[in-house]
Amino acid sequence: MSALLKLALAFDWLSTRLGKIAAWAVLLAALISAGNAFIRYGFDISSNAWLEIQWYLFAGMVMLGAPVVLKLNEHVRVDIIYGKLKGNGPVYVDLFGLIFFLLPVMALLSYLSWPLFLSMFESGEMSGNAGGLIRWPAMLLLPLGFGLMFLQGLAEIIKRICYLQGTFKMDTHYEKPVQ
Repeated sequence: MSALLKLALAFDWLSTRLGKIAAWAVLLAALISAGNAFIRYGFDISSNAWLEIQWYLFAGMVMLGAPVVLKLNEHVRVDIIYGKLKGNGPVYVDLFGLIFFLLPVMALLSYLSWPLFLSMFESGEMSGNAGGLIRWPAMLLLPLGFGLMFLQGLAEIIKRICYLQGTFKMDTHYEKPVQ
């Protein structure tokens, strides 16, 4: 197995582990939401911190869960042509999209979101809501998530090139979603 393929599989492993954290964030957010509603309507008390932690968890779900969705090949596609392609056609379309769209956009978004995170971290910016939380943990999820998507995009490129070379087996089956 080539060193690049080993690296791609390491990125897969990381995405899978972080996807599990994202899955737990779904459960935690649901429990916090239910608990917050029960306390708010049952005892007429509430806290903005409980509402904001749900937003933070949602950010974690999206930013940590997106790379595993790409890894599992369950991401959104423009399906005008893709579903009709046979043989290696879908693999070439994937490579084109990964190289010319996903990687540049993820690199740009990582680059643009990093200074925002640093600014919030250095200033200790707090939510404007009474009882709100510090903002930098949620903002950290932006460059982190975009960076992780970039790494998973590299992994997908490597795996597809290895597939085309015949050195890696992957499921290229695509089932058009039911409309």
